[in-house]
Amino acid sequence: ESKLFNGSEKDISLSSSKLTKKESLKVQKKNYREEKKRATKELLSTITDPSVIVMADWLKIRGTLKSWTKLWCVLKPGVLLIYKTPKNGQWVGTVLLNACELIERPSKKDGFCFKLFHPLEQSIWAVKGPKGEAVGSITQPLPSSYLIIRAASESDGRCWMDALELALKCSSLLKRTMIREGKEHDLNSSSDSTHVSLYGLLRANNLHSGENFPEIERHQFKDPDLYSDKSDKENDHDHDESDNDGLGKSEESDSDTSERQDDSYVDPEPIDVKETTYLEQSHEELGEAGEAAQTEVVSEENKSLIWTLLKQVRPGMDLSKVVLPTFILEPRSFLDKLSDYYYHADFLSEAALEENAYNRMKKVVKWYLSGFYKKPKGLKKPYNPILGETFRCMWIHPRTNSKTFYIAEQVSHHPPISAFYVSNRKDGFCLSGSILAKSKFYGNSLSAILDGEGRLTFLNRGEDYVMTMPYAHCKGILYGTMTLELGGTVNITCEKTGYSATIEFKLKPFLGNNDSVNQISGKIKLGKEVLAILEGHWDSEVTISDKKTDVSEIFWNPTSDIKQRRLLRYTVKFEEQGDFESEKLWQQVTRAINNKDQTEATQEKYVLEEAQRKGAKERKLKGEEWTCKLFDQDSVTGEWHYKYADTRPWDPLNDMIQFEKDGAIQTKVRH
Repeated sequence: ESKLFNGSEKDISLSSSKLTKKESLKVQKKNYREEKKRATKELLSTITDPSVIVMADWLKIRGTLKSWTKLWCVLKPGVLLIYKTPKNGQWVGTVLLNACELIERPSKKDGFCFKLFHPLEQSIWAVKGPKGEAVGSITQPLPSSYLIIRAASESDGRCWMDALELALKCSSLLKRTMIREGKEHDLNSSSDSTHVSLYGLLRANNLHSGENFPEIERHQFKDPDLYSDKSDKENDHDHDESDNDGLGKSEESDSDTSERQDDSYVDPEPIDVKETTYLEQSHEELGEAGEAAQTEVVSEENKSLIWTLLKQVRPGMDLSKVVLPTFILEPRSFLDKLSDYYYHADFLSEAALEENAYNRMKKVVKWYLSGFYKKPKGLKKPYNPILGETFRCMWIHPRTNSKTFYIAEQVSHHPPISAFYVSNRKDGFCLSGSILAKSKFYGNSLSAILDGEGRLTFLNRGEDYVMTMPYAHCKGILYGTMTLELGGTVNITCEKTGYSATIEFKLKPFLGNNDSVNQISGKIKLGKEVLAILEGHWDSEVTISDKKTDVSEIFWNPTSDIKQRRLLRYTVKFEEQGDFESEKLWQQVTRAINNKDQTEATQEKYVLEEAQRKGAKERKLKGEEWTCKLFDQDSVTGEWHYKYADTRPWDPLNDMIQFEKDGAIQTKVRH
């Protein structure tokens, strides 16, 4: 064969019959790399060559602050370059047109308005400038997933739309043809000639729809060498291959190292930030669905401890000041426990992109339910946090290449209040709140009540979703089997859209069967109108029934496949933790519990609690108030606010990465 790959013009002297499989593969890889380099060179030539211009003119672009800025726009095959002025060095940004859609936009103002957007609301911007710039010229912030553009007149606007359509659909032909024609021109000629000729061509043909594009291709860009079916069809396939070349070696032992290096992307200007070191969580206990995972068989020794405890209390009493035995403790802090809701934070990333308000509420409810199925085996209660205790962790979102950070602090001991803050600015959401943990004793049962609310905010929409929590109910303390359940009615409300959800967590009735364990029922409403009904179990399958269509479907079910797709949690490296961070603070108690040494666990727990009491007495004698490290309390509303909260929408032109250092969640910016 004279052509082994992509219609290459290089003749291979050795016939294919004499080539070994190994040699044939090497030849194909060589041609493959040359083709990639040719495509890269071709794109760079279109961007840097001043003669390769489809159109260039002043256009007004609307920023995120809804004000208009006049910018110099240069349309080249496959890209739209935006400058402050036509002069060099005033680059603002580069729009990648390959994933964009174009639509005319109605407007009351003069001129002609159109919108360039990504249909899935992903970023349309290139990371680097045409000369490798990492930082663009300062303008008002521009949207990440779309641009709203205004031309001076309708004729100019339609001409721009036609040119953009041409650049979108025929970018490969434009690149090759304009490069070839550019070489035939005098190198010193002005770039305006190309611009004017194509501008005039578009005006003359009056291309207001895509129907005339085949005609343009035939007459203006006719080149028989460009129509290789094999190369055209395999372009996308080659691109997919390049993404996977570096993932591992093939079955053949002659993997090409140089090829793998070509495919990998190396940022010539790494982002230099001093951030906390996080390590992947080593162990995680999920528990099983159903009542069996929520029961505890108490030994005779521990029963005597319970009777001793019961002598200290009376029905209706708050148990916050009662010292609980260590055998019922889950070996982690309550601050850590509150982070269980964010293993599926990618649901919130999806919700932030959802345009329909009803579907957005459904995604929020689905995320809310995803936080309950993770539970320890048996009846376990996390540690009561020490005043000033903090906990940090994060999750990595592989789809969006972003991070969700979680920060929590015990801001009060009497009453016990835990404040928390969650942030993923790149994906467009944050969540804050505080929980007052109260316990009530009723004789044969007790309830752990989580009094407080969380506030989920979608940064690009200015929407707040306020939600409450169910309570934990433990029964069978004196007689029967000790069992833990969730109960109560919770609400999720968005005042801006008018949508709300109500979910009732039902306790098992006295004569109930296994199917009545962990039941929930709920409604999603718009105002007072019920749109959907939820039924099922909070640790397994939940169905949703649409009231208008009467169609029912599975809404949420934490199957093994879903659990495997959980986001990976990362915790702070032990050596970098402060003395008051949960893992380091409770390390001796945790070690004793894991070793099943209840005596040592009780002693170590007493040491921590006694130090807390001593500190409180000393502050009282000195007349000092406790000062929180990461949260402040509003003197009017009493609400707790994270000191480093940043609720600005993500600016892809200025914001680079979000990171955390010493409890402060920050954003590295270009300027």
